[in-house]
Amino acid sequence: MILDALFGDMRWLFRAIPHPVAIIGGLASFFDKRLNRADRSDTARVVRGVLVVTVVCTLSGLAGALLAGLARQYPQAWLIELLFVAILLAQRSLFEHVRNVRRALAAGGLAKAREAVSHIVGRDPNSLDRHGVGRAAIESLAENFSDGVVAPAFWYLLFGLPGLFVYKAANTLDSMIGHRSPRHQAFGRCAARFDDVLNIVPSRLSGIILSAAAAFAPKGHSVTAWRTMWRDAPKHESPNAGWPEAAMAGAINVALQGPRKYGERRVKGEWLGESFTARATAADVGRALYLYVVACLLSLGAVSALAIAALPT
Repeated sequence: MILDALFGDMRWLFRAIPHPVAIIGGLASFFDKRLNRADRSDTARVVRGVLVVTVVCTLSGLAGALLAGLARQYPQAWLIELLFVAILLAQRSLFEHVRNVRRALAAGGLAKAREAVSHIVGRDPNSLDRHGVGRAAIESLAENFSDGVVAPAFWYLLFGLPGLFVYKAANTLDSMIGHRSPRHQAFGRCAARFDDVLNIVPSRLSGIILSAAAAFAPKGHSVTAWRTMWRDAPKHESPNAGWPEAAMAGAINVALQGPRKYGERRVKGEWLGESFTARATAADVGRALYLYVVACLLSLGAVSALAIAALPT
């Protein structure tokens, strides 16, 4: 976690070798083109989607087990495991993407803000005004705190590299084929459901951590975050994303979600923290970033405490 905070996604390294997530994404794209044909029935596409999830996640788990075995067999090979854990966390890269949105909003450039937010959201950025861009950045920050920080750490703590690799495979498959679009409604159903299952515990942990972090952030509202999370998280169409997003909404007193558009699909979503303002500003994005940093530090503290407790006496 410290390495990721210091060096981020290490782009210099992956100019020479493919990133693990890029390999998983390539497999997903390959299977999508070969197996997800429009002339097949929904049942056939669901079955093939299950097969893709099984194959990709199994291969990912085996790769993680192989690397973990090598890391324990040779004296300094644990550095390999350390490197893979660091590059599969997304603390710094998420912070930098959202900070770019805040800077563009602060400078008054809506076009640049839309371009910056397009890197972290799936909705149509051209349909967003300044406040919509701000909300989208804050929502992505909250949701990806769970997907990119807490969940990878959680599954690595439980099952080591195999657990981390399987989680990243499932999360990547969900982002690529787990959509409710006509093309992926059937084929990506298993990917979406499997990702939901793997995020049940991490998403709720993320909401708790964000609520606690609000006590240490300027103008944070820890009690309100807790209450808003428990009240509004079930309103979200996702069984998991509502927990960190509702906690974030309560922590900074900004209403999130609401109606939005993904391509041609419109979602009539309910507001999380509907009593708060929905007019998110660059300052609100900055407050969310501060809260995110505190939450990452709390996560690091929790992992450190577990590591110390696990040391042999």
